[in-house]
Amino acid sequence: MLPGRAGSLRTRIVAVSLLAAALAIALFGLPLAVGVARYTLANEQERLVQVATSVASDVAGDLSEGRTPTRPRSPARHTAIAVYDADRDRMLGGGPDTIDQEVEAAFDGQISSWRRDGEIMVAVPVASDDRLVGVIRTAAPLTEVYQRIAAIWAGMLGLAAVALGAVWLLARRQAGRLAAPLEDLAHGASRLGEGDFSVRIDRTAIPEIDAVGQAMNSTAGRLDDLLARERAFSAEASHQLRTPLAGLRLRLESALHTPGAGTADLRAALADGVADADRVEQTVEELLVLARRRGREPGDRGEPLDLTTLLAEAEREWRHRPGADGRALHVVRVPGAPDSPVSTAAVRQVLTVLLDNAVTHGAGAVTVTVRDTGAALAIDVSDEGPGVVLSEAELFARRNGDPRTDPGPGPAAGPGGGHGIGLALARRLSEAEGGRLRLACPRPPTFTILLPAAR
Repeated sequence: MLPGRAGSLRTRIVAVSLLAAALAIALFGLPLAVGVARYTLANEQERLVQVATSVASDVAGDLSEGRTPTRPRSPARHTAIAVYDADRDRMLGGGPDTIDQEVEAAFDGQISSWRRDGEIMVAVPVASDDRLVGVIRTAAPLTEVYQRIAAIWAGMLGLAAVALGAVWLLARRQAGRLAAPLEDLAHGASRLGEGDFSVRIDRTAIPEIDAVGQAMNSTAGRLDDLLARERAFSAEASHQLRTPLAGLRLRLESALHTPGAGTADLRAALADGVADADRVEQTVEELLVLARRRGREPGDRGEPLDLTTLLAEAEREWRHRPGADGRALHVVRVPGAPDSPVSTAAVRQVLTVLLDNAVTHGAGAVTVTVRDTGAALAIDVSDEGPGVVLSEAELFARRNGDPRTDPGPGPAAGPGGGHGIGLALARRLSEAEGGRLRLACPRPPTFTILLPAAR
């Protein structure tokens, strides 16, 4: 987990959300605030016009007959009312004794309004029998209007603060939802970098993050599979090389400790040792080829099976196999056995495992039979040992020599019983070629390789 970066991401998400909300409120609120101010001023002006109109209707009769009207009653506090007659003289009320320009405009029959000296003023003409008989002037201080505007603006600011608070809370929650999957990604990437290929990222319902998580899962799976193949190759290579290396060592030790060995004997021992070294090199190359081909389609097998050469090699190498002294190897090829398009290298390794197990855990002569089952090419490997007591599942389970699961060599184990990796490898190689390795008969112990036939 990367707290600094995650915290920075959360802070940025909240900051961007608040900035966007503040910008939206400003773009919407500032014009609205200006509109509210203008509306309030216009509303106050309209109120003054209504007051002046009401007073004009009350004093129109007195002004038309030249009488001094009754002092009008102001319908609101802080509203000054002045009455001017047709001669431009102020008859009553509060206002300038001499008319100003805006009041003069009212004597022309127009309603006028203006703001000056901290007041908003309105002048309304008074008519009687289609004759202008005076003007009513009303005024109110602007401070009251500004106070009302300020109160409205304060309410708007309060609502904006509430909106920003709600945005802040929502942004924090959303930031947590967005940052948590990214924190998981960072943690998973850290584990992957440390070599933990079992890491998997859960889906989050966020397509972009899920795409990254699935890509990381796929990468982890491929790396895990690659590492497993490399480990399996190491174990398989060591298992397959054990027998030829042991034979090479025995041959060299025998030549070294044989008293009176002549030059010809030493040359023969060296020649056999070189042949054993060639077989070791061939085994390594074949295992590398099979490891690279693992995961390909079964039909992509490279060189087809050369069964004649393979059986001849098995017979030739039998006498050099450690532990095979005094035991016979019989190869029986039933006439009409079909060819197979599988890899010679794979079948060679499978056959090597079965022959090694027959030598190590079996007894008596070993027989390799090639026959036609009608649907496949079958290769049987049997010996004269006491048999196999394990189930087929236990027999082919990969035990890697674990003493808790490995019954060890001996009659109870039967062929292959003590080295689970060998039979497990042989079965996997057979299946990779589209075939099958199974225990055909526990007594006498017989293993059968079934390979697809080329018809």
